[in-house]
Amino acid sequence: MTRTRMTAGERSEEVLGAAISAFAESGYAGTKTDEIARRAGVSQPYVIRLFGTKQQLFLAVLERVCDRIEELFRAGAAQAPDDATPKDRLDAMGDRFGDFLLEGDLPRVFLQGIAAAADPAIGDAIRTRFGDIYLLAHEVTGASISEVRRFMAAGMLLTNMTAMQVTGPDPVPASWAEEILENLGTEGI
Repeated sequence: MTRTRMTAGERSEEVLGAAISAFAESGYAGTKTDEIARRAGVSQPYVIRLFGTKQQLFLAVLERVCDRIEELFRAGAAQAPDDATPKDRLDAMGDRFGDFLLEGDLPRVFLQGIAAAADPAIGDAIRTRFGDIYLLAHEVTGASISEVRRFMAAGMLLTNMTAMQVTGPDPVPASWAEEILENLGTEGI
């Protein structure tokens, strides 16, 4: 049986996947590049050669996560009919954001990015990307500032609930979480 060598791009994708998983579990400060390398099946110097530093790797991971949110928001807004109201477009985006919440480690990595914002480079990156996501939601829906603010607040609430595992594929039962989810669409969060 012959083994095919991975391209640098394929290997880079493998390292990013391993980094997403590791950072989701241990956060920025608690994750070592040698753990990421072990998960990816490469050497630690190879990880550094691909991404430079742990910080640059974490920033690449955050870019991937925020790009995914923007991709889902755009897809949700695009699937709404031309005569859709801003609320209809926000609802469609919210439905697609549900896909993000089911993507395992991505919501937790997003929260890890916020938690690591005290690091100047990470803070600048997450603030910029969060702002870009907010502006995108406003732009593609035509919703008012207060509607987009409620939409973003509900998204952050759901992201936190997903990280706590009270929602998602195998939720830990919590009556308060069930109450929030039951009333999410009716309360205008």
